[in-house]
Amino acid sequence: MIEYIPILTTVFSIYFLVVIYRHWQSNQKLYLLWWTLGVLTFGFGTATESINVLFGWSEVNFRLWYISGALLGGFPLAQGSVYLLMKKKFADWSTVLVLTIVGVAAVCIILSPICLPENFDGSLGGNVLSWQWVRYFSPFINLYSFIFLVGGAIYSAVHYVRQQDKQKRFLGNVLIAFGALLPGIGGSFTRAGYVNVLFVTELVGLLLIYAGYSVIRNDKSISIHSIQLNTRHD
Repeated sequence: MIEYIPILTTVFSIYFLVVIYRHWQSNQKLYLLWWTLGVLTFGFGTATESINVLFGWSEVNFRLWYISGALLGGFPLAQGSVYLLMKKKFADWSTVLVLTIVGVAAVCIILSPICLPENFDGSLGGNVLSWQWVRYFSPFINLYSFIFLVGGAIYSAVHYVRQQDKQKRFLGNVLIAFGALLPGIGGSFTRAGYVNVLFVTELVGLLLIYAGYSVIRNDKSISIHSIQLNTRHD
């Protein structure tokens, strides 16, 4: 039954996408646009996992899964945090740099021959790539995403923890930090061949991120981030 969890995650991703897309439409902030793209790519990745469970392994679906999950992963969500926390010049340059790396890596994934091992069970995993060196792109991208998504949430939580009127924002950022951390842990298990762990951590992680996002959005206190000031329901 664990193999069918991505279907549930995909369905919830669609709901989350609608919610955050409407939020972005009402405010038109870059960080919200990136968060919207992040939920979209997250859902796309779990959709490829769902396809693998329902229809079996295919080369095209595997490549799409690897690009959307291992390469893009949490990058769009992290870049939303970059646009929220950092100066726009840094955010713009980092966007160009990381997207260039993602683009080069994606081309390599598309071009890499596939070599299925003996007794292949149809599980998703990078071990089927003949060009194993292309897997070294993802740790760099994932580290960047970890620093700014998880780190950004922790940074905000630390600033809110001692402010009595901002305890909901503190809680929301803690939930986001834990939620963002879980898929990365699941990805580590995937490298070891335990893909089902990823399915569980993706669902729980997305639920925590949504919970944190909802708590922060519904809080009426003033944000410490200047880009969120004078906007509704940030």
